[in-house]
Amino acid sequence: MNFKKLSDNALLGVLILVGLFFLYQKGLIFANFESIDSTQAKTFLSEGNVTLLDVRTPEEFAKAHVKGAVLIPLSKLHKHLDELDKTTRIVVYCQSGNRSVSASRVLSDNGFVVYNVKGGYNSWIGK
Repeated sequence: MNFKKLSDNALLGVLILVGLFFLYQKGLIFANFESIDSTQAKTFLSEGNVTLLDVRTPEEFAKAHVKGAVLIPLSKLHKHLDELDKTTRIVVYCQSGNRSVSASRVLSDNGFVVYNVKGGYNSWIGK
């Protein structure tokens, strides 16, 4: 048995799994929602029938947020799904786009039409 080849194959397998996990976490694979940029999000808001959802912490929200956003922190989202309207599109943002991917998965799994803002609040304000 060639242990070097087996070791190389195991390492390759681990690297592939880590890569897939990264892509999943970023919402690039196995996502049942669309990721949009902040310009598209602003267009959606101007069209109406949209809820802008901020999933950051109350402290982050208090420092700065997009006007008209509703705050439901990611950690409390499961308990507050009934506060959102399934007949409107939900545009979700966090600070940099990571928590909003998790929130988008939760929302889409519960029947909402969801759009994740790539880059989050940072992209909204042009950072």
